Amino acid sequence: MTARRLRWWSWIHKWSSLVCTIFALLLCLTGLPLIFHEELEPNPAIDKVAESGIRASVDTMIAEALAERPGEVVPYLFYDREKPIVKIPTAVSMTSAPDTFFYKVFDVRTGKALSADQPNEGFIYVMLRLHADLFAGIKGTLFLGGMGLLLTVSILSGMVLYGPFARRLRFGEIRKRHSNRLRWLDLHNLLGIITLAWFGIVTLTGVINTLAAPIELMWQSNQLLDMATQNRGQAQGDRKAPVDLVLANVRAAVPGMTVTTLAFPGSPFSTPTHYAAFLTGDAPLTSRILKPALIDAASGEVVAVRDMPWYATALFVSQPLHFGDYGGLPLKIIWAVLDIVTIIILISGLYLWLARWRTRRTAAADMRAASTGFAR
Repeated sequence: MTARRLRWWSWIHKWSSLVCTIFALLLCLTGLPLIFHEELEPNPAIDKVAESGIRASVDTMIAEALAERPGEVVPYLFYDREKPIVKIPTAVSMTSAPDTFFYKVFDVRTGKALSADQPNEGFIYVMLRLHADLFAGIKGTLFLGGMGLLLTVSILSGMVLYGPFARRLRFGEIRKRHSNRLRWLDLHNLLGIITLAWFGIVTLTGVINTLAAPIELMWQSNQLLDMATQNRGQAQGDRKAPVDLVLANVRAAVPGMTVTTLAFPGSPFSTPTHYAAFLTGDAPLTSRILKPALIDAASGEVVAVRDMPWYATALFVSQPLHFGDYGGLPLKIIWAVLDIVTIIILISGLYLWLARWRTRRTAAADMRAASTGFAR
């Protein structure tokens, strides 16, 4: 590589890193407790619930949730992936923001309400919002996605620069007899190349995750609209089929899959005349891929079942790679260690820039002083 190209790549690496480092540090720091969100916020009432084939009436659970919150509505049902529980949120309207929901958790076997903390409160919720959107909604999410793209450029340019650097030293060598800056440079480069693959995957999947809202809007305006247009609902007024019947029909129409979410008519993920059910498989991979089903709100009959488009599937498949939550506690620990190493890389990068900036500033000051003395 020529000296000119080397300087060009060095300039790209420096400025792409400087612009995004503070936000990358924020994401790493907030991501660390999120890796262990289940361990940090255990819920004994939910954790002790065991699986069973018995199912209580969901309509009765909904009635109990609404009785506690008079005047509100139920826009969704959320089934847990691992525990036989269902979370029933109530809201002022069918289109209320999710962070305003009040959740009631029920044991699906007995229909009894369980004592559970609200998922939109507490330390983990604050960490999640900072990590996802900086409490700025879609604008914050897309901004962090832009920072992720810059971080990707920084990683790629750092990989290019490592080649010429590696030819001068043995792999893993730290020049301990030299200045602090050189020692930190060697450590920065070593840790960077060791975590390169993981850091790159987590960054790219994080960028993909920031596209979740646009992907959802694209699906709603294309596939959901097409499904609804081809299968117009017959609902009239407030007449709707019992939710128990809707769920039974969905499970019969899509055997071997599990309902994870049921969107009620009028919510953003359904239509005014349809329920929309989202199902997943039982295998590690299919458990992350949603299959939507549209149900006529009046009759409770399943009128359409489709696979999600490729762009939505890419989002669902990338999420486990980002969060490291598909291999239990051992993988979470590995993710946490790599996260801490990444924090060291980011801090050392800032230190190297500051040290170089101070050195140049001092040198410039010395030259000015020397020139002034010479003039005299």
